[in-house]
Parts: sequence; C-alpha cells; structure tokens
Amino acid sequence: MNLLTHYFPDLNRKQNDQFNEFESLVKKWNSKINLISRKDIANFQIRHLIHSLSISSFVKFSPKTEILDLGTGGGFPGIPLAILLPEVKFYLIDRIKKKINVVSEISNVLKLSNVESINVNANEFDKKVDFVVSRAVTSMNKFVPLVSNNFKRENINKIRNGILCLKGGDLKEELKKFRNAEIYNIHTNFTEKFFLDKKIVYIPF
Repeated sequence: MNLLTHYFPDLNRKQNDQFNEFESLVKKWNSKINLISRKDIANFQIRHLIHSLSISSFVKFSPKTEILDLGTGGGFPGIPLAILLPEVKFYLIDRIKKKINVVSEISNVLKLSNVESINVNANEFDKKVDFVVSRAVTSMNKFVPLVSNNFKRENINKIRNGILCLKGGDLKEELKKFRNAEIYNIHTNFTEKFFLDKKIVYIPF
C-alpha cells in the first residue's frame, strides 16, 4: 500500500510526481551530504514525508499563509508541506550553508515557486510570518526565544499564529514553562507504530 496516497487521497498527479522525485533527490544527495539518517532511508515515506505532513492534520492553512521552517536541514518539514500546500509561502532557513544549497537545488528541480531557501542564523531572520515549524531542532526553552518576535499580529487561519513543532517522547519537563502549549498526538490520525510517541506541539503567540 502507498501510505502517502492512503493518508492524502486528494493529491493530484503533479504532487505525486513531486513527492516521488523528492524522495529520489534526497536519496541521491544523502550519499554526498548527511541530510537524513541513513537508517531511515528504507522508511522514508513514513519517517519523513508523512511525519512532516502530519502538521497539516492539525491546522488547515489558509492560502497566502507564510511559514518559517527553522533549521530545515534536508528540507523537513518544509518541502513536503510546500508540495502539499502550493498556495502557502515557505521560508526554509538553516545556518549550515551546504544543506541550504541542497535544499535550494531540490526546490528548483521540483519547481516549488512557494519556497525560499535562506542560509541564515535564526536570530538574523527578521521577517514576520504566521507560523514557525520545525522538527526536533532544539529544546523549546531555546527555540521559543529565537522566534518570539517573528509573528504577524493579524491572524488569517482558524488558530492563532504560533509555533508548530514536531517532537517525540515525554515532553512534560520540556514544556513545563509553557502553560499555553497544546500537544497533539500524531498517532490519532496516523496509526503506524513509528507515530506512537510522536507529537505536534503548538504554542500560540
């Protein structure tokens, strides 16, 4: 079974082609630069594509939403979300130049006009966005101060602008200072064993 089309049955042919090509490109580049763990290659669809796309099950982003993917690494979760949501703008940033160069090349090959890849430190990115997404970049104590000034005041989505982080494990200690944090269990909608301890942490601003 193709789990991607199982969970996202409304993908059109162009998107399916982009996801297939994205997987091929990541595998090609991963032999040259460490974009993702090599042990995850065989489970790319679950551990990278669907995991990244699980954010879209938490909030249905409105067209023209602007999203910052901080510490994008190999383009996760930004590129999968950009393929799924062509009317949403994504800024993919990372301090490691060689990774951003690869992400930029991949975005160009996939013709993702809604993606801008930038080699910059988090505290140097001064554009206002609606949401900041990330995948286990650092602890929330360090992450929140990096982006607290990057949010637009006006809201165009059904939830307030804020942080959406993909996290795993027990988050009680990490989130004890963030009383307004909401935790969404990914396993609610995505039933593979991998997702049992995976969560989306939402902190509104």
